[in-house]
Amino acid sequence: MQKCLVAMSGGVDSTASALLLKEKGYEIAGATMRLLDDESSEKAIKDAKEVCKTLKIKHYVIDLVKEFKEEVIDYFIKTYKEGKTPNPCVVCNKKFKFDLFLKEAKKLGYPLIATGHYAKVENGKIYRSKNLKKDQSYFLYGIKKETINNILFPLEDFKTKDEVRTIAYQVSHRISKKKDSEDICFIPNNDYKIFLKKEENSSATGDICLKDGTILGKHYGLEYYTIGQRKGLNISYKEPLYVIELDRVNNSVIVGNNEDLMHDTLIASDISLLVEKVPIEVKAKIRSQGNLELAILTMISKDKIKVTFKHKQRAITKGQSVVFYEEQEEGTLLIGGGIITDII
Repeated sequence: MQKCLVAMSGGVDSTASALLLKEKGYEIAGATMRLLDDESSEKAIKDAKEVCKTLKIKHYVIDLVKEFKEEVIDYFIKTYKEGKTPNPCVVCNKKFKFDLFLKEAKKLGYPLIATGHYAKVENGKIYRSKNLKKDQSYFLYGIKKETINNILFPLEDFKTKDEVRTIAYQVSHRISKKKDSEDICFIPNNDYKIFLKKEENSSATGDICLKDGTILGKHYGLEYYTIGQRKGLNISYKEPLYVIELDRVNNSVIVGNNEDLMHDTLIASDISLLVEKVPIEVKAKIRSQGNLELAILTMISKDKIKVTFKHKQRAITKGQSVVFYEEQEEGTLLIGGGIITDII
C-alpha cells in the first residue's frame, strides 16, 4: 500500500482529494502548512483537522511561518519596490508546496504527496487540467523535474467544480459549500495597496508622465501601480491613458495609449524546464488566466530565454511569469517557464 501525505487546507479541493486517495487504497495522512500566524490560518488548520478526523487519518501541522515570510512575503514587497509585479503563488508552489512539503513528508515516512491542484501528472510529466477554467498548471512550472513522480493530483480528471464539491460533501457538508479562494493568502481582501502601505520604507512619490517627459501628475510610489492600469491615476488628458512602464531609475510612472501596451517579444530569466528537449514552437501565456498563444523560443543562455509571440500581447509585465506548453496526444504538456525581465 503506497503512503501519501495530502496537503490539507481545510477547503473543498483538498478534502475531495483526500477522500479519493483513501478510496483508491492509498495509506494517507493529512498535513497543513502553517504559513501565516493569523486567525485565518488557525481556522484552516482546525477545518483540516476536522476533515482528517472524519476520514480517520492522522493530521500533522508543519510550521513554516518564518520561511514563508522570508521567501514569499519579503520577495513580494521587494519586487514591487523594484517597479515589477510579483507572482507570489509561483514562488509558494515552487519552494513550499512541492519542495519543503515533500521533504517534510519524507521525514514522516510518506514518499508521495498530493494536493488539490487542477493539473494532470502522467509518466513524469505535467499536463493542463481537463477543467480549463480551474487549471493551475501555470503556477507549477517551477517544480523540480525529479520530484514529479512523487506528486499526485487526484482532481486531474474532473471537468467541473460541482463534481468536486459532490465528493467533498461526503466528508463535510459545511466544507463542501466553501467558496473558492482566489486571493493572495497573506493579503486581506486581496488589497495589496493597503498591505504595502503598512510596510515601512515605501518608495518616494514621483512624476506621472508621457514617454516624451510631459508631466501629467504625481504618483504615490511605484509599488502602487501595475502595467495596464487605467483607473486611479488621477490625471487628465485628451484620451484614455494606461500605465506602460514603471521607471525605477527616474522614479516615474510612464503612461501611454493602448497601443503602447502591445508587444510581441520578451526576455525571461530564472528559467525552469520540465522536459529534456525543449521545442522551438510552443504555446505560451503571460498570466494565469490568459490564453495560450503561439510563440517561438530562443535560448539565450542556460537561464535566459527569448519568447517571440506570433501576435502582439497586451500588458506584458516584468516580474510576472511566462509559461510554455506543447500540444500532444496525451494533452497540453507543461514545458516550463520563467520570470519576465525585459520587454522588446
